[in-house]
Amino acid sequence: MGEWLSERLIGTLRRECFDQMLIFGEVHLRRVLSAYVAYYNQARGITERCTATTARPSFDRVAAIPVLAGLHHQYVRI
Repeated sequence: MGEWLSERLIGTLRRECFDQMLIFGEVHLRRVLSAYVAYYNQARGITERCTATTARPSFDRVAAIPVLAGLHHQYVRI
């Protein structure tokens, strides 16, 4: 099972991150990985979805915050 999880993680990183950007060495790779992990855990994490309340209509404005130089976006109400 561990092999399957590692293959899935590598595939996700490749598709959502590395296919769209060039990596310029180990320091850059570590910086990109830590930014992606923070984005994934905060914006796409399971904890946030499980604690969400029922959907309610809202007339707030939504702002897009670029993550990883605009590769992904995090949307927040303002």
